Amino acid sequence: MPENATWDDSQDGPASARLMQMLFGFMTSQAIFVAAKLGLADLLKNGAKSVDELAQATGVQARPLYRIMRALASVGIFVEDDNGRYRMTPLAEPLRGDVPNSLRDFSIFLGADWHWRAWGDLSGSAQTGQPAFERVYGKAYFDYLSQNPAPAQVFNNAMTSLSTAASAAVVNGYDFAGITKLVDVGGGHGLLLASILQKNPQMRGVLFDVPSVIAGAGDVIQTHGVGERCDAIGGDFFVSVPAGGDAYIIKHIIHNWDDDRASAILQNCRRAMAANGKLLVVEMVIPAGNAPSLGKLLDLEMLVLFLHACERTEAEYRTLFERSGFRLTRIVPTLSPYSIIEGVSL
Repeated sequence: MPENATWDDSQDGPASARLMQMLFGFMTSQAIFVAAKLGLADLLKNGAKSVDELAQATGVQARPLYRIMRALASVGIFVEDDNGRYRMTPLAEPLRGDVPNSLRDFSIFLGADWHWRAWGDLSGSAQTGQPAFERVYGKAYFDYLSQNPAPAQVFNNAMTSLSTAASAAVVNGYDFAGITKLVDVGGGHGLLLASILQKNPQMRGVLFDVPSVIAGAGDVIQTHGVGERCDAIGGDFFVSVPAGGDAYIIKHIIHNWDDDRASAILQNCRRAMAANGKLLVVEMVIPAGNAPSLGKLLDLEMLVLFLHACERTEAEYRTLFERSGFRLTRIVPTLSPYSIIEGVSL
């Protein structure tokens, strides 16, 4: 090691080498994107294949594909055997499209050129506080998606895959016993609510979202066999939410809004719920201090894409709850990056 190199005693290796690995992280992300887009994990799930076989199956050139596979194998995604054939590793399994908690669609979303381009102006967001996406494309994120069906489908596929994993984690990570009527605010097509109702036969549910979304919710509710116990209502959660629930659950909604708008949603829940009602907010919670956290990186995604969107700490959620008429009682971790932030009405 050069005399002027420095070491960090908390970990092995020079700090410059570890920082260099971080700097190259975007290359790994893009290589994963290619593997996901080509469906390489699905091609390898039944056994090892040569690069020539993979190239023929995916319609790409063998030599460039080999270089991508070699790089992915170097970080533990796929492994090359002594015969030059590639096979799966545990890290490659979530890139399959047919497994629970699949990350294939999410990998395709993160690596898509139209998404990636906005991240190139992260410094602009630091300077202006405005979403990089709007500066790059001249329009708000969801306006762009509404006008571009292909990117919209990529985004929807990614969100569906994440929602599936998060919903399973919530259903299995929280005890819903004692709740007789659960209102899912901004619940999309109803996967989370239908899964909760399926596991809790004593419960009734109300699915609430904008009318255009509610129109597509029937299949999910019926597939789960909970149609007789679930009402679907369209509306605007900034105006009001369905009344009479003894618990209200809100997943992946509050982080989209600043404190004023988020509090408006929660206050509507407070006004609508039964006495001694319960609030369940499903979001990532940023840990204090320097602890590593996926939420801290997702917070940058919110900075790049949306105006006023952010992830919050426990202290920030506690303040938001109190402002909205709730007392934060506990934060329940799940087997996912998301937690269930529980509150009771004051």
